Amino acid sequence: MFKNKKEKGFTLLELLVVIGIIGLLASILVVNLTSARKRARDTKRIADVRNLQTASEDYYGKNGKYPTGIGDLVTGAHIPVWPLDPLAPSGTTCSANSDLCYWYSYYTPTGALGPQYYHFGTSFEDTGSLLLNQDRDCNSITGVACPYSTSGWTAGGFDGTGAIVGCGGAAGRACYDVAQ
Repeated sequence: MFKNKKEKGFTLLELLVVIGIIGLLASILVVNLTSARKRARDTKRIADVRNLQTASEDYYGKNGKYPTGIGDLVTGAHIPVWPLDPLAPSGTTCSANSDLCYWYSYYTPTGALGPQYYHFGTSFEDTGSLLLNQDRDCNSITGVACPYSTSGWTAGGFDGTGAIVGCGGAAGRACYDVAQ
């Protein structure tokens, strides 16, 4: 005697619908995590620039002038290593301004013993970040909006006003800068 048992389980269509919903939710999660990772890297960039600013003030207190390069902060033991951008590949060494490193420019007034003004910058990934409303927007190539607003900044000057181009002109990045 066979009884007609009703089979219990999921149909192929039901499984496909569930897999589709899971895939949709996973793609939304990946997009949100990508933007959160960009914001985290930008936050690290701000922390690095603020550390450079603090180290420069310490350097000024000991020497009566600001450094002529970030390397002076390293050799003077004000910072342990030259900071790198979070996206810089391992093995990158910095010696000048680039989007893999941090940007630095200084101004030495006539008759001064050394640099008396500085300009630090970093290229942000999130061009819509509200943190860009809190930076200096100094252009140390021309001196516009800088503490000392005439030309005469170092040859390594950079445009800190870049809202959609990085400090060095990298498309899709924005320049966050601080100046004294």
